[in-house]
Amino acid sequence: MSHQEHRAASPTHIRCYVLTVSDTRTDENDTGGRLLRELLAGDGHEVLGHAIVPDEPATLRGAIEQQLDAEAVQAVITTGGTGISRRDGSYEVVSALFDKRIDGFGELFRTLSFEEIGPSAMLSRACAGTARGKILISLPGSKNAVRLGMSRLVLPELGHLVREVTR
Repeated sequence: MSHQEHRAASPTHIRCYVLTVSDTRTDENDTGGRLLRELLAGDGHEVLGHAIVPDEPATLRGAIEQQLDAEAVQAVITTGGTGISRRDGSYEVVSALFDKRIDGFGELFRTLSFEEIGPSAMLSRACAGTARGKILISLPGSKNAVRLGMSRLVLPELGHLVREVTR
């Protein structure tokens, strides 16, 4: 099958769970997480739930694993904690859960980000992969990064990703 045929045969309604990783965000100021949920819903996907979790490795891992174990969830998307500061630990936690890495996601995200913000794009550790038969994606926390990653990468391929991981 061609990639067009794969995409045409893919589900268009994916059940997702969103986690915002932050020590400072609240429901009131979680603009990246809110935008992520709005973009998913606007594209016809179902957001089964969302939570804000602190950038603590054990807490984040537990929150992700809980959703990976939830039968209804097909994709877990995190936002935040992808930088290189001392407290940024999303990459280490998320990548340790991967069964298979989707290396092209991070490469493409940084390329697209470079076009918008220049060389500081190299500081992003956005990543994606498969985990326990589901899609696991980690995006930066800013609204601009969420919009870029979702509109250019995640939304166009989410159904295809889920189709492939469940075959």
